[in-house]
Amino acid sequence: MFDQYNRRINYLRISVTDRCNLRCTYCMPEEGIEQMAHSDILSFEEIVTFVNVAVKQGFEKVRITGGEPLVRKGIINLIASLAQIPEINDLSMTTNGVLLKQFAKQLREAGLQRINVSLDTIDDNKYKQITRVGNINDVIDGLLLAKELGFSPIKLNCVISKNSMEPDAIAVKEFADKNGFLVRFIPKMDLDNGTFGIVEGGEGGDCSICNRLRLTANGILKPCLFNDLGYSVRELGAEQALSLALANKPKCGTINQNGEFYNIGG
Repeated sequence: MFDQYNRRINYLRISVTDRCNLRCTYCMPEEGIEQMAHSDILSFEEIVTFVNVAVKQGFEKVRITGGEPLVRKGIINLIASLAQIPEINDLSMTTNGVLLKQFAKQLREAGLQRINVSLDTIDDNKYKQITRVGNINDVIDGLLLAKELGFSPIKLNCVISKNSMEPDAIAVKEFADKNGFLVRFIPKMDLDNGTFGIVEGGEGGDCSICNRLRLTANGILKPCLFNDLGYSVRELGAEQALSLALANKPKCGTINQNGEFYNIGG
């Protein structure tokens, strides 16, 4: 599938929940959020049905996101179902890693190929300050187990304020190098103001080569993170939603005033 700017669109990011077990300062208010009603959230069957339509149109990469995807009950079953779709050659997940030690083995056995773990610091006190409730040791234990189980590559998503030479970013890079992980330095973003930048060590943030669509937990297919456009797969059906998202994918991101990172999937 190619959009009107001749970009090949083959990457689908799927948010399975707006819920999260952390309260990161740049993502979620301390008191939490008004959560989506369970009836509004796509069932696993609806997600798998949508993906089966999407792969017939050329999608090859699927990433599961949240909120925090590992808090969604039955997530292993979804991974197992998606892993059985032959057209998917890259099945991955972005997680905060808190529950990774608990689920890593099941995820691997279900067919998950890669993981990205959000990690902005390896200092336990700073980690607690950023996440408000998190324990860095839970994340590190999960990462080391994932490595032992053979997940590859394992990438660390490190949010930076200005650049990758910040002390916490340097420490995360040293930790990654020591353990054979890769790091993606992600400039701090602001949906309302349209603030975003190119990811160092990855392809995100470069609109000229963007190859993705995003499906929110409540079934809105978004052609761009930094745009208010979205198409309901429940109301329109998978094929029409895909067609509209592709036809209207903007050349470049601007602002998004209808969503938040925790319910779009970043």
